[in-house]
Amino acid sequence: MRSRLWIRPVLAAVAAAALAGCGLGDPAASDGTDGADGAGKPVDGEVKGKVSIQTWALKPKFTTYMQGVIDAFEKKHPGAEVQWLDQPGEGYSEKVLSQAAGGTLPDVVNLPPDFALPLVKQNMLLDIAGADPKAAQEYVEGGLEAYRFGGHRGTYGYPWYLNTDVNYWNSELLRKYGLDPKKPPATLDELISAGRTVKAKSNGANYLMSRKPGLMDFANAGVKLMSEDGTRFTFNTPEAAALLDKYRDAFKEGLLPKDVLTETYAGNAKLFNASTAAWTTGGANHIGSIATDNPTLAPVVVSSPAMGTPPLYVQGLSVARATKNSAAAVALARWVTNAPNQAAFAHLTSIFPSTKASADDPFFSKSDGTNAGDAKVTAFKSLATAKMLQPVQANDAINTVINQQIALAISGQADSRKALDTAVSRADALLKD
Repeated sequence: MRSRLWIRPVLAAVAAAALAGCGLGDPAASDGTDGADGAGKPVDGEVKGKVSIQTWALKPKFTTYMQGVIDAFEKKHPGAEVQWLDQPGEGYSEKVLSQAAGGTLPDVVNLPPDFALPLVKQNMLLDIAGADPKAAQEYVEGGLEAYRFGGHRGTYGYPWYLNTDVNYWNSELLRKYGLDPKKPPATLDELISAGRTVKAKSNGANYLMSRKPGLMDFANAGVKLMSEDGTRFTFNTPEAAALLDKYRDAFKEGLLPKDVLTETYAGNAKLFNASTAAWTTGGANHIGSIATDNPTLAPVVVSSPAMGTPPLYVQGLSVARATKNSAAAVALARWVTNAPNQAAFAHLTSIFPSTKASADDPFFSKSDGTNAGDAKVTAFKSLATAKMLQPVQANDAINTVINQQIALAISGQADSRKALDTAVSRADALLKD
């Protein structure tokens, strides 16, 4: 299972209709200087006056926390007055696009990277790298990188809270088939070899591998997924074809479930929870979910770092370029995302802070001795090198055409390189729609 926490696809057609020509650029940028990508200047001035912040589905569960953060900000800056808006989970991307089109985008707004990109394309978000140069020193690089977009110079959000995936292994099944759960596979080749052992010793009753690859696997194989300007896909390479060939051979050998390529496949998380598959991936708190579905399995699950570069899932706060109170907006975004406030938030729910200062916080960096505690530490330590592996441009429609071609290649119905060429061609066409 690959986590896509918080990330819902932005509807490209809606974005185009809502944002085209709405003219919300920085008024000071009308001469084409300060408003260009990456051309922002440090924001200064007294923090006072009214400033708005919009979050995504935090009420009512986190009302007390968020109101406390706001009250503390207003106490620190007696002249400031914060208006807190919270939008429901469903339809949030459309709400943001509607606000942008109507000129009512809040000063500070909670945007995951895929929601931010359409606004960046319309020059609606402040480059915080220019407005707040110290940010680069205080947030993990992967979090900042998530708000940098091909073809646009600048960083368009403060990373707020993070998560990543780790590997989860059924230690009982590994031991049963002669594998060491303390030294699980760490590469694809090791995974295939171990999968071969599981198949042979279980007479095909169990699997180690139980999912097909995707764009993140290509990225971990060193494949460049998109052009520098973010306008076309570039993953139709010999390296990507070689990866598909490995999966094709593994599939032909029976190392993956026969229905893994079909639309009706139950999914590798369900096979893992049923003790049919011995490996899955998930977020830091995944053992809790396993305990709900299969209480007897949870105690024997062990974790290890993700293979290759860990994937990064990000929520952030962006500042509207058209804000009339940039000093207060930048200060508020920085305040909400500072180390103490992020740590307090992370104590309430299963997320991780994005600040470098949190690296030595024992709440995250030390296990309580349980397998769930070990998984949390594994995930937290992975954040230092985690990156957004899948381009934000790869929405549901694009992922569908890519996955279709991957399935054809792995099943042997199409040559891997030709399947990748087709996938890139169709994905590029959708990107231009």
